[in-house]
Amino acid sequence: MAQANLSIQADAGIGPVRRRLFGGFVEHLGRHVYTGIYEPGHPTADADGFRADVIDLVRELGVSAIRYPGGNFVSGYRWEDGVGPREERPRRLDLAWHSIETNEVGLHEFSTWLEHVGSELMLAVNLGTRGVQEALDLLEYCRIRGGTELSEARRAHGRDEPFDIRMWCLGNEMDGPWQLGHRDADSYGELAARTARAMRQVDPDLELVVCGSSARSMPTFGAWERTVLRHAYDEVDYISCHAYYEEVDGDAASFLASAVDMDAFIEEVAQIVDEAREAAGSDRTVGISFDEWNVWYMRRFMSQEKITDIEHWPVAPRLLEDRYSVLDAVVLGSLLISLVRHADRVTSASLAQLVNVIAPIMTEPGGLAWRQTTFFPFALTSRLAQGEAVDVAVECPSISTERHGDVPAVTAVATRDGDSAAIFAVNRALDESVEVTVDVASLGASRVSEAHVLSDPDMYAANSLEEPERVTPRRLETRLDGSVLTFTLPPVSWVAVSLEAE
Repeated sequence: MAQANLSIQADAGIGPVRRRLFGGFVEHLGRHVYTGIYEPGHPTADADGFRADVIDLVRELGVSAIRYPGGNFVSGYRWEDGVGPREERPRRLDLAWHSIETNEVGLHEFSTWLEHVGSELMLAVNLGTRGVQEALDLLEYCRIRGGTELSEARRAHGRDEPFDIRMWCLGNEMDGPWQLGHRDADSYGELAARTARAMRQVDPDLELVVCGSSARSMPTFGAWERTVLRHAYDEVDYISCHAYYEEVDGDAASFLASAVDMDAFIEEVAQIVDEAREAAGSDRTVGISFDEWNVWYMRRFMSQEKITDIEHWPVAPRLLEDRYSVLDAVVLGSLLISLVRHADRVTSASLAQLVNVIAPIMTEPGGLAWRQTTFFPFALTSRLAQGEAVDVAVECPSISTERHGDVPAVTAVATRDGDSAAIFAVNRALDESVEVTVDVASLGASRVSEAHVLSDPDMYAANSLEEPERVTPRRLETRLDGSVLTFTLPPVSWVAVSLEAE
């Protein structure tokens, strides 16, 4: 059995683990909203038409700020369509996903749902087909108490108090040619800066997110960030990163090392931010909002026949309903480790998405809601990762990958919060267990309070409507002798260990 020694540098913390690091993303896409979170005829539906079984699972998942309503969808969205009496709302073409948007759920309804699940709204504005004035109109509708046309319209629509929306995204993936209103970096940077300055004239305390690259592989990556920040550095609080990972051509070893790419992405963007801060002569650091990340089998989606018929615009079609395996969940757990390990720079992140669409939660219309394998590492990390992120030095064998070269077989991070601590680790090896030894003396912990492992002899095992609990975490066997913690990582596994003082 391979050996790994973990050294926890508790006196050199990385940064606070902010709750927004465990955010989510809801887009009007496929069955995410309709028959996902909203299904008035469902047996569990509440008075507002929301599925109570989904609400319970979202609460269990532990998501904080939720980005809404897109995504590609927002670049063609007219927010006015989703307010006012439902019977008067228009049905619109959604060009992003070739669907009909019924507008049964809009700003008011989604805010009500957020109150049910205990999450904060992170609202995206349309800078694809719209601009500064429309962003100001939405802000006035949301944030002004009363006395103006739009604030009084909100009150007439049933919301007397303003929406407490602090975080706003200035468009979505504007570097992507697929995006409605796609612009080059100069054009977008100028528009984002103008929009940000105008919005701050209404509310100077907003937290604004400017679009970074939609992928590290984009040909404009790096140059895009530098140009956009040159225009907007003094006006914004975050720059976004988006990244999706998938197993390609059966190369599970490279897939398991996906966090190596995420690490490099974050560190490159952080360096660009530092250069932009120096060029702007600023004493503040723009944070990173990693507001789209997940495992997504994009090649599978791209190879499918798309709905393009001008006469056929379905409502809530089944799109991007990936079924996730143990392998996918272990990769997702490693991506969470990467985000926590960069908690000093990544201060907000959004798992994309939440329900049905590349999601940890799946539903059947009129039927069950269940947890995908990826649900478990997210829910446990969100609950156990508290306080401050702490770096973990790992001594272990390497594994060889085609895309990333030689990488450590084990990746890990720890968190500490007063007398409690947690350790998260992944074994990337396909066929070898690793015995892990950790000196936890510096964490001040003397008892294991809980320990979980996610693995399976079949790394492609998955949950489904027919077998909703085929894969669940198991109790991890641990041994704590004095200050030395020992446990075994099976092949292709993710673990979480929570410790506390007696």
